[in-house]
Parts: sequence; structure tokens; C-alpha cells
Amino acid sequence: MSIRRRTVAAAVLPAIAMSMIGLTAAVPAQAAEPDLRDRLEALPNVTVTSEQPAPAPGYRFFLLTYRQPVDHTDPGGQTFEQRFQLLHRAEDRPMVLHTTGYDMPEYAFRSEPTALLDANQISVEQRFFTPSRPQPADWDTLNIWQAATDHHRIVQALADVYTANWISTGASKGGMTSVYHRRYYPRDVDGVVAYVAPNDVHNKSDAAYDRFFATVGATPECRTALKTLQREALSRRTDLVNLYDDYAAANDLTFERVFGSTDKAFEMTVLDVEWAFWQYSGESACGAVPGPEATDQEIFDFIDSVAGFGFYADEGITPYAPYYHQAATQLGWPQPKFRYLKDLLRYPNLYVANSSLPAELRSRHDPWPMTDVDRWVRRQASEMLFVYGSNDPWGAEPFHPSDNDSHTYTAPGANHGADIAALNPADRAAATATLRRWAGVEGAVSARSARVGVLDERDPRDIRRPL
Repeated sequence: MSIRRRTVAAAVLPAIAMSMIGLTAAVPAQAAEPDLRDRLEALPNVTVTSEQPAPAPGYRFFLLTYRQPVDHTDPGGQTFEQRFQLLHRAEDRPMVLHTTGYDMPEYAFRSEPTALLDANQISVEQRFFTPSRPQPADWDTLNIWQAATDHHRIVQALADVYTANWISTGASKGGMTSVYHRRYYPRDVDGVVAYVAPNDVHNKSDAAYDRFFATVGATPECRTALKTLQREALSRRTDLVNLYDDYAAANDLTFERVFGSTDKAFEMTVLDVEWAFWQYSGESACGAVPGPEATDQEIFDFIDSVAGFGFYADEGITPYAPYYHQAATQLGWPQPKFRYLKDLLRYPNLYVANSSLPAELRSRHDPWPMTDVDRWVRRQASEMLFVYGSNDPWGAEPFHPSDNDSHTYTAPGANHGADIAALNPADRAAATATLRRWAGVEGAVSARSARVGVLDERDPRDIRRPL
């Protein structure tokens, strides 16, 4: 992105001797440079809600909102306040646009590209995640173009403050979001680093996920143990649902809005075990999978630790309604066949996005947006870098970028936390060099050495696996 740089020439008037009375002319005082907070508050539609204590020496940290149109085709209509945060390093450093895809973390953190570039960073809450939700909410305006335009407006608003190169990044749904922003506004940023971003371009063709679960990991024993556990849990449905009822009562959980019963939520949780295990745990946790001799409580506790019984209660899942609505309408969703469980299932076609939504938000799927994005990424996109983990089920259907200075790397043995630091040394060096070139940063830096003080280096991802 070649944003015009603005330079300020300071004119200093020399002192002039005044021989008549021995006085010199006064030198006009140099106007003080406006403080960063003042500059931010002067930006149209931007509100600085607070400046937080500096998370580390040399940084400033702000929480802000941007007033967005609910419908960008009707800019004079209803508006809402979209939250974002700013981690300020220096105005002459690159800026990283971190697209969360979900809600916004309220703590200061650096995504991996921000650390590698010693950059500034903004992290933007996805529209419709509370409190960045219009009231009343017109859910038809929750689509990838509207969200991309949200990000475009924020980039435009800050471009005169941060005039160095811009990089966008995100992980999981945040990675998808960065791709969609690039699709619609390719000149906003100079490059994209998308982590573990799925690309379910043909929503009805999900055989890739079955192939993944048939081969993932180093040994078949772990895969077999997980499938055996799922069958065992469903075979003990009555006793485990009783435990679930007790768990729900103890934690004030309800099931009326989405699944309608503990039994149905139980089946969904059991279906999710295999996916969640490989997304978050993986090979090192294979020895913890309970066998058929385990007690009901041991099986319940393991499933809870992996998939989370609380997640499929109303209180756990309704905050993710914006994701499931997008999955149901545009993004698509993975749907393995679960052939090894067919005789034990009570709810056909349960593992779909609409199952995880209240009835009033369920909708029909439109395949066109993902087809369009996939075609554009394959044929026209440039300066795009994708990172996947070999043991992450979300990578079973990845993006395939063009040859226009775009790249895909896979971290061996990594799961949904895959990043550049997890790549093999040659790939890590190549990916880091590419990122720094796009950002206009000279020199080299290692992914592991780019750490600073007390700054949180976590890259926030979906804390529970959305379908």
C-alpha cells in the first residue's frame, strides 16, 4: 500500500539584530506536535474510550471504537460502535491489522507478525460480537463484504497517522477474515499472513475431513482410541446424560434456546471430541484417552476437558451466534460422516452450523461468496502467506494461493496453534523474510527472538472450536 507520506518542514526564522535599541527579534515558538491521543480523537468516527497503562516500555495502549454504518450500502442509515484496540510502537513503524474474526481481547498482546516487525497493531472486533452489535440487529448485514468494509474504513481512518506499510493478519476465523478483506480491498495492505484459515469452498463436499481423521497422527492406535471412546460414551448415554444434568444444575446451564435438551447437547459434544482433540491436544495427549474399562465419571471428565460440556449449553454457545450464522449463510462448515457412530446416533444431520443457532437465526447457505473468494485467491491474489499445522483438522481444506508472490507453509506436527515459529528452519526463514520485505523492514529477525518484556505474545484464537 503506497500511502502518501506527509512531511512537515519546520521553518526557523533567524534572529535579526536591531541596532537602534540593541534588541533582537523574537523567534516564533515552534508549535508543539499534537499528542497521539489528541490525533486519534480528532479522527472522524473514532472515539478513544481509554488509554491503558503502558504494557511495556516504549509502547502505548488504547481502547477505541469506530462508528460504522450497519449497512455500508446505506451510509446514512443506522450505525453502531465497533470496538478495536491500538498497540502503538511508533508512527514510523509498520502497522499490523489484526482481524479477530470474533470478539476483541481487552489486554495488550502482539500477534506474531507484530512481534517479527516490531510494529504497531490494531485488533478489531468482528461485527455482531457484543458489544459491537447493532441494536436492533439486522442479521442480514452480517456478511463477509460488510465486515471487510468495516476494516477498510478503519484502515482509511488511520492511514494518515500510520504511513508506513500495513500488514493484515489473523488466525482461524480471523485468518479467513483477513483473506476476505484482501479480496474486496486489495490496496489497503501490503501483505497478508493468514494462520490456520479453512477454506470450505464446496460446502457439500467434505470428504477431505474424513481423509484427515483416517490418517492424522503418527500411529493408528490414537485414532482408534478416540473413536472407541466416542462409541463407549454414546453406549453409556443414559448414565452420562445424568452426569451432564448434574453438571448443568451445578453450573446454572440451560438448553432451551439452541439444542432443546441435555441429551441432544450431549450427542453434539461427543461428536466434537475427535475434532477438538486434534485441534487443541494431539499426539502428546493420546495416552490420556480413557479406555472401555474407564468409569462413567472418567469418560465424562475427559470429554469435558477436550470438547467442553459447558460450551454446548445456551450460556456457552450463544455468544458465538455471529460465527455460526456466518457459517450457515456463507462460510460453510465441516461435516465428517461419523460412519463408525451411525448406529448410536439419535439426531440425524446434527453436526451442521444451523444446529448451533437459535431457531430464529437459522438460515440457508449461499455457496457463491466462498466460490468467488477461492477463485480470486487462486488466480489473482498477491502478497498472501498461509500457515497451517499438519495435525489441525481445519487445514484439511486450505486456501491455495496464486503464484503472485504468495506462499503456503505447513508446520509439521502442529495443530491449531501453528505459526511461523513452528515451521522447519528453512521455511521459517523464508516466511519471515517475505513478511519483512512486504512490510518494508530491513534486516532479519528470528521468530523466537522477537519477544518483548511483559507484552502478551498470545495470538487470541477461538477459545472453543466453533463448528
